[in-house]
Amino acid sequence: MRIVKNILAGVFALWAMITFIITFLIFYIPSMTTWLIPEPAGQRVFINIARLWMRIWLPIAGCSIRIKGKENFKKGETYVVTCNHNSFMDIPLSCPFIPGPNKTIAKKSFTRVPLFGFYYMKGSVIVDRNNEKSRKESVQKMKKVIANHMHMSIYPEGTRNRTSEPLKKFYDGAFRLSVDTGASVIPAVIFNTKRVLPPGKGFYFWPGRIEMHFLAPVSSAGLTVTELRDKVFEIMKDYYTRNIKN
Repeated sequence: MRIVKNILAGVFALWAMITFIITFLIFYIPSMTTWLIPEPAGQRVFINIARLWMRIWLPIAGCSIRIKGKENFKKGETYVVTCNHNSFMDIPLSCPFIPGPNKTIAKKSFTRVPLFGFYYMKGSVIVDRNNEKSRKESVQKMKKVIANHMHMSIYPEGTRNRTSEPLKKFYDGAFRLSVDTGASVIPAVIFNTKRVLPPGKGFYFWPGRIEMHFLAPVSSAGLTVTELRDKVFEIMKDYYTRNIKN
């Protein structure tokens, strides 16, 4: 039975890859024209196009979407959005479905992918984690994103969670950004992406329902970076544990 499922998952993976490439090429030129529009308006258009792309591609690939808690984004407010990270499928779910213009922090290595690199640069603050100067510059760029009234989306676990725990230990970056800028944190909890695209399984894709739940904002006022980090960690861990469907 497992062999049959793995064969089917390989077929689904091929279908998902082909349809991803085709739809990406369709939306590529409209997305790239947003480089010509000043921020944050250009980023708002870029995110709207990305959301439309994902609303087309994800169902074609066999994935239904549920987004919950968008009302937690108050008009005129800018947030640091912290997402749990279980799978590469988190990426097409997170930034496109965050309400309003936003950017994420991303590794420099992705910019080397033909065509997709330019797309990735538009939606991200790029950082070379092996370069101290790049890391420092990325902090200033993220502060500029917040100052330009755009949300900053960050995976505080740093890398995909391959453990059996609900969350990996959080790094300080997202919470230092919140404390330094005064922007509240909106915890975002993603469900089921690990089942669709499990890390470490190679050419494997299993269609299913994926969800992203935005929780109530957490203010950084009066909190240290460590206190804020630990508070958000507990909120996200508790919510994930109570709502995950086994």
